[in-house]
Amino acid sequence: MKILRRVIFALFILLGFLVLFLVGSVLIDAAVGGNRLAQVTNTVIPGTGSAPDVRAYVARPQGNGPFPTVIMIHEFFGLNQSIVGKADGLAAEGYVVIAPDTFRGSTTAWIPRAIYQVISTRPEQVNADLDIVYTWAAAQAEIDPQRIAILGFCYGGRTSLVYSLHNPRLAATVVFYGSPETDPEVLKALPGPVLGIFGGADQSIPVEEVHAFEKALNQAGVPYQVSIYEGQPHAFVTNMEAIRAGGAQGQAWGQMLQFLEQNLKHNGESRHPAPLLAYVPPFDWQYYLVLVYEHTVGSARHMHP
Repeated sequence: MKILRRVIFALFILLGFLVLFLVGSVLIDAAVGGNRLAQVTNTVIPGTGSAPDVRAYVARPQGNGPFPTVIMIHEFFGLNQSIVGKADGLAAEGYVVIAPDTFRGSTTAWIPRAIYQVISTRPEQVNADLDIVYTWAAAQAEIDPQRIAILGFCYGGRTSLVYSLHNPRLAATVVFYGSPETDPEVLKALPGPVLGIFGGADQSIPVEEVHAFEKALNQAGVPYQVSIYEGQPHAFVTNMEAIRAGGAQGQAWGQMLQFLEQNLKHNGESRHPAPLLAYVPPFDWQYYLVLVYEHTVGSARHMHP
């Protein structure tokens, strides 16, 4: 019995040290990384009322507008150079791309802080900030307000879907391996067609859940394309250099370009969504716990050199 008590006590001590380490590491990362966002933003979008300004990276195509526009949402790490590169790559195809910071000044490469960024940022706050971004975009002379879509990766994929359920003026939605919604009554509120891209080896979003997403979109009457790239891990679309090298990353990027060409450049299928009042998405703890596993020892560890 004494040995058991000692083991339990030792485990509590170890757990305490682990908690202190994680909390301390998040605080240290925040302290040393205060200037990171300045390196990946070039625009300050004025806040409205008591809301703060939204910092963003804006990439513009050559030529004269008005252009179709994509709001591009970062992963749970925050706005970083990978997203900036993708924004530039998409802008070269003829789109204005606005990549906002949805964590209000926080960005990191440290997974514990990435998780903290997500759990400490309410979806309602993100939607309010994206409302500011959308309103600003729709008022720009170079942007066609009838052709604004939203696109995101991982956390950003889920965020894009949630914001599309909030803003009925969006023209299309692209979800790269973001946790999907599987209730057709909720999905009826989507304002336009949806493209979903997922990895077949992604343990954070099982293939069965992707199929449930497809079924729910079909039942909701939402035009959609959903593709599962067999053998591909979570977060398999990494950066523009890898995209240009081809393979699954290049194929997924090409599929996205075709979808945007059809539904944004050429005003594809329009919808009249069912109204949805006060939708508040639940926080999916299981998804983010598995996501931590994926990024540390699982399929998404390829993202971390």
